[in-house]
Amino acid sequence: MANTTDTSKGRNTPPFLQALLSIVRIIGSIAITMLGLLFITFIIGRVMPVDPVLSIVGESASKETYDAAYKAIGLDKPLIVQFATYIWDVITGDFGVSLLNARPVADDIKRVFPATLELATLGTLIGVFVGVPLGVIAAVKRGSWIDQIARVLALVGYSMPIFWLGLVSLLIFYGILGWVGGPGRVGIFYVDIVPEVTGMILVDSLLDRNWDVFRDALSHIILPALLLGYYSLAYISRMTRSFMLEQLSSEYITTARVKGLSERAVIWRHALGNIKVQLITVIALSYAGLLEGSVLTEIIFAWPGIGSYITTALLSADMNAVMGGTVVVGLVFVCLNIFSDLLYKYFDPRAK
Repeated sequence: MANTTDTSKGRNTPPFLQALLSIVRIIGSIAITMLGLLFITFIIGRVMPVDPVLSIVGESASKETYDAAYKAIGLDKPLIVQFATYIWDVITGDFGVSLLNARPVADDIKRVFPATLELATLGTLIGVFVGVPLGVIAAVKRGSWIDQIARVLALVGYSMPIFWLGLVSLLIFYGILGWVGGPGRVGIFYVDIVPEVTGMILVDSLLDRNWDVFRDALSHIILPALLLGYYSLAYISRMTRSFMLEQLSSEYITTARVKGLSERAVIWRHALGNIKVQLITVIALSYAGLLEGSVLTEIIFAWPGIGSYITTALLSADMNAVMGGTVVVGLVFVCLNIFSDLLYKYFDPRAK
């Protein structure tokens, strides 16, 4: 009886209160995850074999200068106090000052992150619009030449080092054929021409209706975006094929065919419709992977994104920049997971 009463109470909860509780759970989940991420980055910053004081004052500084800087950045305080200060600084958007350029790390991240966002978004769109249909067709035509080609493409995408593909494609399509723009986001003649609104140069040039800058930016981004899109395509097409094979062998598909539904409706409406929730996870993970894992692509194509920014900072022992960039990437990853959970509830009523 007690269980029945509790269940009925849960069902009678007002929709507003249910929504409020759901929002509180989401915020709590984000807070706990970010707290764990901040703790890890804080510990990494303390155990790295890099002396942040020497990075500031230099190795030739006197002991008095060293001690003054040591106290100025709070290293003389207990670790728990340092961690609390670090959490407060992150909450207020203060990631410290970069040792490389003496600018606030937050300003640097605002400058470089849109470049990565633009590149990863275009790569993911290519992966989705090519990978999903390819995976569906490969599952429907299982064992055919189309299926074999799709499987080979996925295998090559997983196996081939992306830095090698990047170097070869840059040599062929830019160095030899001249079909695409070179490294960087735009040519030197188009730098800082359009007003920066979003930081994504394709979007900003469209908003400014500057078609010359748009065409030049597109010629620069198309090759790295295709490489990332191929990597995303390999993962998405493989998972789509696997999901579709499972659905096509289900009883409800046989029933739908017996009832006389067209093959197009059976495949694209029923079978594909039932893997939407699974595809959301795959696409979200692929997108997050491109946002945090496009370091090699950015380095090869001299793309001024957050991946190359963190790499340069790490090689220069600029721990403020490394930790700030890591926190931002982690926050994006958490937000994408939360967003995919919300989409679950939208597409699958059972998850509500």
